[in-house]
Amino acid sequence: MLALAVALGAFGAHGLQDRLDAYSMGIWEKAVFYHFVHALGICIVSGWQRADTKAVCALLAAGILLFSGSLYPLALTRIAMLGAVTPLGGIAFIAGWLLLAYRQSMR
Repeated sequence: MLALAVALGAFGAHGLQDRLDAYSMGIWEKAVFYHFVHALGICIVSGWQRADTKAVCALLAAGILLFSGSLYPLALTRIAMLGAVTPLGGIAFIAGWLLLAYRQSMR
């Protein structure tokens, strides 16, 4: 997931720079940022031995797929309906981090 985030970031910076307007490029960059941060989060959290993190990682992965996965095509197509999926990804991100906090507090 991290390699894909880097590849999509590079593609946006070099392949889409002259093809997208500033608004759409901002959407692309936000998708890459959240993709990267949460993929890194999965790597860090999955290495923790202190808590069961499978559900946390699954929620973060679902967040990447729903949040960034809806923003990438939204930036390319401007199909507004894709934006309706994005908040579901945000909810998955929030749920993942809250679940991690809860599980850590129970230890």
